[in-house]
Amino acid sequence: MASLGVDSEQKPLLGDRTPGSREWDIIETEEHCKSRWRSIRILYLTMFLSSVGFSIVIMSIWPYLQKIDQTADASFLGWVIASYSLGQMVASPIFGLWSNYRPRKEPLIVSIFISVAANCLYAYVHVPASHNKYYMLAARGLVGFGAASADEVQVPQGNIDQVAVVATNVLFFVILFIFALFETIVTPLTMDMYAWTREQAVLYDGIILAALGVEAVIIFMGIKLLSKKIGERALLLGGLIIIWVGFFVLLPWGNQFPKIQWEDLHNNTIPNTTFGEIIITLWKSPRENHSEEPTGCPVEQAWCLYTPMIHLAQFLISAVLIGIGYPSCNVMSYTLYSKILGPNPQGVYMGWLTASGSAARILGPVFISQVYTAWGPRWAFSLVCGMVVLTITLLGVVYRRLIAFSVRHGRIQE
Repeated sequence: MASLGVDSEQKPLLGDRTPGSREWDIIETEEHCKSRWRSIRILYLTMFLSSVGFSIVIMSIWPYLQKIDQTADASFLGWVIASYSLGQMVASPIFGLWSNYRPRKEPLIVSIFISVAANCLYAYVHVPASHNKYYMLAARGLVGFGAASADEVQVPQGNIDQVAVVATNVLFFVILFIFALFETIVTPLTMDMYAWTREQAVLYDGIILAALGVEAVIIFMGIKLLSKKIGERALLLGGLIIIWVGFFVLLPWGNQFPKIQWEDLHNNTIPNTTFGEIIITLWKSPRENHSEEPTGCPVEQAWCLYTPMIHLAQFLISAVLIGIGYPSCNVMSYTLYSKILGPNPQGVYMGWLTASGSAARILGPVFISQVYTAWGPRWAFSLVCGMVVLTITLLGVVYRRLIAFSVRHGRIQE
């Protein structure tokens, strides 16, 4: 009986729906439908709670990192955020293989235990006397390891357009890459540009991201209607264009510069500046109570002295546009990918999609933190705009191939 339960757990919900099999032409029963939707609703709740926890942590990582370890800079922040996805990418195939041979509840319980332990470690990374930033790095990596999905891995069938599959993975990678770098840079950017304290950055950025979450819900509701009228591919293209406009708006313009953290000038580490520029900067910087937390753009970032500030209105408009484009692209890429695969078992292919998303969340934070720290927002967001243009070009090249499996094989008309 135990082996029977394990076997039933490892079977696809609707049986072996391969061409020529008995289940191929069988309509889903009411019992199967109820079971499937019960599982889907549990997944909805799980993903909601996971996303809430992730959003709370992501906004406070930078102030928390600065507080526990003064040697940590914005470039190290990128590695801390990337470690989550690195742990997830490493653990996903392990848990997937585990669930192939054992009941799915086993890797699920283990992953939950690891997540709880890792979050406890994250809560106490301030306790050690030194190297606190490395403890945070390890904690976030373990949180990602515990968050890995234990998806069932099955051998997919043939007759799938591999070019469309690869192209969709690349598109999904870029979409996740862009949003990962945006959510990574929000807190350092607002602290540098608007001289917000750590507490203000956590509060205000949290409010902004919460508003973007509400905006995303509205977008998700509207996408269902729009996709029936103009199609998934057109919505994906439109979302990428809106994202490009959002990052273009975010480019710094004008002749107003951010406030400099002039209190830290005593270390004489101002690169590429003349004595006259230092005096002018000090003269223009308002003097504050030295007992307060220093705010503004750190002078160690040389671009702070010559790069115009990004106005708050610019930032908010950009956030709204990215908040429209990202959910549209995210949902459409998932939808297109599933339709391209068709009725075949999708475990392996979905594993590839998950891996590409995890890789994007690893590289995105590292990329933006390194470029932003060294060259500033003008170079960072210009490179993102160029990347989006290349992605739009790729979508244009494979546009006609991104069609449903049933359409490709003539079962239904597009």
